[in-house]
Amino acid sequence: MTTFLVWAPAARRVQLRAGRRTATAVRAPGGWWTAHAPAAPGTDYGWQLDDSPEVLPDPRAAWLPLGVNGRARVYDHAAFRWTDRGWAGRPLAGAVLYELHIGTFSPEGTFDGAVGRLDHLVALGVTHVEVLPVNALGGDWNWGYDGVGWYAVHEPLGGPDGFKRFVDACHARGLAVVLDVVYNHVGPSGNHLPRFGPYLKADAGTAWGDVVNLGEPAVRRFVVDNALMWLRDYHLDGLRLDAVHALADPLAGHGHPHLLAELSAAVEKLAGELGRPLPLIAESDLNDPIMIEPRTAGGYGLDAQWDDDVHHALHALLTGEGQGYYADFGSLTVLAKVVRDAFLHDGRFSSFRGRPHGHPVDRARTSGHRFVVCLQNHDQVGNRAAGERLTELASPARLRLGVVLLLSLPFTPMLWMGEEWAAATRWPYFTSHPDPVLAAAIGPGRLEEFRRHGWDTSAMIDPQDPAAFRTARLDWTEPARPGHAEMLDLYRRMIALRAAEPELRDGDLTAVASGFDEDAGWFVLHRGALRVVVNLAAEPRRVPLSGTAGDVLLATGPLTPAADGATVELGAESAAVLRTRSATP
Repeated sequence: MTTFLVWAPAARRVQLRAGRRTATAVRAPGGWWTAHAPAAPGTDYGWQLDDSPEVLPDPRAAWLPLGVNGRARVYDHAAFRWTDRGWAGRPLAGAVLYELHIGTFSPEGTFDGAVGRLDHLVALGVTHVEVLPVNALGGDWNWGYDGVGWYAVHEPLGGPDGFKRFVDACHARGLAVVLDVVYNHVGPSGNHLPRFGPYLKADAGTAWGDVVNLGEPAVRRFVVDNALMWLRDYHLDGLRLDAVHALADPLAGHGHPHLLAELSAAVEKLAGELGRPLPLIAESDLNDPIMIEPRTAGGYGLDAQWDDDVHHALHALLTGEGQGYYADFGSLTVLAKVVRDAFLHDGRFSSFRGRPHGHPVDRARTSGHRFVVCLQNHDQVGNRAAGERLTELASPARLRLGVVLLLSLPFTPMLWMGEEWAAATRWPYFTSHPDPVLAAAIGPGRLEEFRRHGWDTSAMIDPQDPAAFRTARLDWTEPARPGHAEMLDLYRRMIALRAAEPELRDGDLTAVASGFDEDAGWFVLHRGALRVVVNLAAEPRRVPLSGTAGDVLLATGPLTPAADGATVELGAESAAVLRTRSATP
């Protein structure tokens, strides 16, 4: 006999349909209903509410092989045979993350297809694979942020067993796995949660879907239990929390901790039980260190947060773009500021927002490892009108400058799939919503969004066009081709250098210094005895080192030390990492 539970506080009568059997559920305190039926793993089941003949999928279904509108299927998490018994996890400090989308990472577009490409990631030198959302959603393909079956793995990707095989294969190769999860909204297609109860806030929808009702304790439990399930039952090594600035928590400060603090406490407890690190990484545009400050100090206790200011500083510098949210970026002065302080907008005026924005980071108490930074990510590529990568926006020489800078900063670097070989494939926004009304609204909605950001919309492809998905898949013949192979070699050498040199991994923000000449176009980053020297000018530049030149550890172009060793001449649009000799014996 199997016990089934569902939270449906508004229902007057609830029935379970399991296989060919029907069982009447019994109401329990708090709006919960309990039913019992003989239902072995593999049995299809669902719920009937009140007088409706429709059988709805379980909101906590672990398996939805018939799609988000079909019955759920009983799934036994304990039946999977894991081989990662000795896996102890990997810390975030010193990590190199690699963000990927399962559906477009391999030609197969599945977990098993991605497994066949993991050795490439090992050879690259990354430590953590960050996977875009994989929970069940309407349609066959999507970015993943329109999920409605939070507890189930999308069947076209390979379902729950497929995801477990992927995680197990990553662990066998020494790769940790971080999953992107979305708790701020629920997707618009196949969303049956309002039929069960107030999971969502009334009249509080967004362009991405309905807002989650965090004023309801049972819904908060729905979120926390989901996070613990991924970490416990799928052996994941951490979670990236999507757009936490959109979490509307009416209970925070009214006798309750913020949901993020509640979540971090629960995950910290699970990490202690499992004996391995389980970092939580927030995506937040608030520029507020409250995300990563300890709960004892009034913070939310998360382990890290994405840092868009570093991305914007690098992107604007490499491409020259200054529209939209890049308006305040693009100078070496700004680069020096974000390298030192993590945020540009830490209370200063943001011209894009038209107001002061952000809060300062306590550099003495906050490690740089807590800020995840990148040259590209799925948002910054896919939220352009045509999905252009940096490959189309900057020259190969300037891309190489970005690689050296990214992997030399005191933060946690993250790569976007394919950037390591300067992939030429675009990655536009794509959907496959089965609802024709929703499908028809997607394209115009994106056009308006792109116009607000100043993007050129002439090359935009309709998100519902299957070609948007097909053309987003990586071309795995590229890494061996001229131009691409050289970029891949640079990434491998730079990641290996970061792994070999503790000074490049040091997250002490108080130890970071830099020098630059805005007019001449050179920048020097001081990392202990190492100097990361960058020339953005179109002609050679002589650059002071604040030390005596020693070994050249890596160079992307010509480098000539002066006779006294205190300066170097760096070729046009090139960078180098070198060691300075100490003046003391």
